[in-house]
Amino acid sequence: MMTKADLTIVLASPRGFCAGVDRAIHIVEAAIEKFGAPVYVRHEIVHNRFVVDSLKAKGAVFVDELAEVPDGAPVVFSAHGVPKSVPAAAQARALPYLDATCPLVTKVHREAERHHSHGRQIIMIGHKGHPEVIGTMGQVPEGAVLLVESTADAETVVPRDPAKLAYITQTTLSVDDTAAITRVLRNRFPAMVGPSKDDICYATTNRQNAVKTIAPHCDAVMVIGAPNSSNSKRLVEVAARSGCERSILVQRAADIDWDALGDIRRLGVTAGASAPEVLVEEVIAAAKERFAVTIEEVKVKDEMVSFKLPEALL
Repeated sequence: MMTKADLTIVLASPRGFCAGVDRAIHIVEAAIEKFGAPVYVRHEIVHNRFVVDSLKAKGAVFVDELAEVPDGAPVVFSAHGVPKSVPAAAQARALPYLDATCPLVTKVHREAERHHSHGRQIIMIGHKGHPEVIGTMGQVPEGAVLLVESTADAETVVPRDPAKLAYITQTTLSVDDTAAITRVLRNRFPAMVGPSKDDICYATTNRQNAVKTIAPHCDAVMVIGAPNSSNSKRLVEVAARSGCERSILVQRAADIDWDALGDIRRLGVTAGASAPEVLVEEVIAAAKERFAVTIEEVKVKDEMVSFKLPEALL
């Protein structure tokens, strides 16, 4: 019998589900319990195929647009948030709806509304086409927000009046990239108003800090998450910049090309904020089939955040 090579799995902590994702999933489950199946969900409730498939099995039906929801059927809006036009359309059709928008995204929505009411043009730092960005920009009239994705954009953006300018950000960005973009904007527009506390959420920040801590001491870093998950993709980038160039994104253990990882001895593992811990356990189990595994957990912060369900479900 061949002796298995030794492998230390360095588990980053915190990892996986954040409070906003946890709340959103519970909202769908509680809605199914209250209304009975099917309950319709506009867009993926969170960006994770395993989670979406699990909820489908319980009676959730995922649709791209509200028009696909039958009259009278309950509908849930995803954790990423929606433009104001979406709940307005639901009300117009008398659809019972539940908003699973993460409270930290809702906070950014309120910031956008406040800046607009004070006559400020808004710069949003974020990724074009991401549901959170579409939802946030949709809180104010079209044209009220300028989207900036990079430092290059920040160097060239032309606001209407630099004296009446504010900025907000997507909650799942790279902390370091966002700081660099913000520096450029502040240098160009000293009067620009910003959030009193960074819009990037606690979970994104904590997961990036944990990866920064483990990456320099690993031969490879594996991020468990979906290819359309912004916070998961940022973790791969952060790991690569923090001293571990061999950083990869995988959805499930079955996706791992162990041969491509070569003769690694220390594998860093983390999970994006919408990836459940069961997928981490799946990866560890797959590693144990090939290696003599030792687990080493590196915790940078304890997370005690939780969000209440909407009143309608209590």
